[in-house]
Amino acid sequence: MLRSIRSIRSIRSIPGIHAFDRAPLAAAALLIALATVTACSTREEPDGGRPGETSEVATPVGAGTSGGDVTPVPSAPVMPVRYEEGELAFQEKRFADAKEKFASYVEQRPENPWGHYMLGLSAWKSGDRVVAESAFVKALERDPKHVKSLLNLTRVLLEEGRPREARERVTAALALDSTSGEVHRLLGRVHSELKQHDEAIVAYRMALSLDSGDVWSMNNMALILIQQDRYDEALPALARATQLEPGVPVFQNNLGIALERSGRYTLAAQAYGAAVAADSGYRKAVMSLARVQNLKDDPALVPIELGSLAEAFDRGIRGMLVGASKETTDSTRPPR
Repeated sequence: MLRSIRSIRSIRSIPGIHAFDRAPLAAAALLIALATVTACSTREEPDGGRPGETSEVATPVGAGTSGGDVTPVPSAPVMPVRYEEGELAFQEKRFADAKEKFASYVEQRPENPWGHYMLGLSAWKSGDRVVAESAFVKALERDPKHVKSLLNLTRVLLEEGRPREARERVTAALALDSTSGEVHRLLGRVHSELKQHDEAIVAYRMALSLDSGDVWSMNNMALILIQQDRYDEALPALARATQLEPGVPVFQNNLGIALERSGRYTLAAQAYGAAVAADSGYRKAVMSLARVQNLKDDPALVPIELGSLAEAFDRGIRGMLVGASKETTDSTRPPR
């Protein structure tokens, strides 16, 4: 304490410090001395918090203006989250981290529909459908023509078991972009969930007429045909899907189902085997392979070759593409 008082006296002798400068310096030194005496018994470190947070630090009494007022210690400024930070986390499949970053971003930039869209996408990928739905709705409030938000909101609603609401959203997307194969494929899913199987098949064929390589439309359409016991009709689409994407286990498994139920056990075993090779934990395929691998084909069945079925299916799709292109050309031709 005496040392601090001496330091107060020494302030007066510092060259260049005028009288009106010395008074506050002396007062500050006196406060430091007093604080040293009172704080030496206990010392608590302030909680640093998590990154991006600011902690509250108590201000010593008497450090403010006269009359006992306390001057708050200014908190560190919160660093804004950039869109690119959230996007990078999403691309690296750190979906929970991406959700947090985009949640902060939309607080700073609530007017940007893409921020809400990416929050919705990140939340959906992290398994949080509640936040995902809310974020997609907010994106659409800011931009009703945001097709990607309409499509992914449709997917969330389907997963929630709400196909009628999903139909409203995908129909709105179709009105905005009728040339998108993705929109028609999703429309097919909605019709399928509503048990409107004929409409679903039409939607999948339309998707394929716009994108002949849409393997998921092939698979989904074939699955409806399998459910309707139309196994031979399902085979060409699945043969083509597995030709384009042989490493997708669900395609191989569905092909195996169509082959098995049409009595072609040898080819079914090959398809199930390919599904297991792609995913050894695919329990349904493992059980199906064990079930059919020792069964014999009916010799009365007409032999088929999957490669030929795939090529025939592709030719049919390309014919649809040509027909759609011709129809577009004719419709845009000026009247004579």
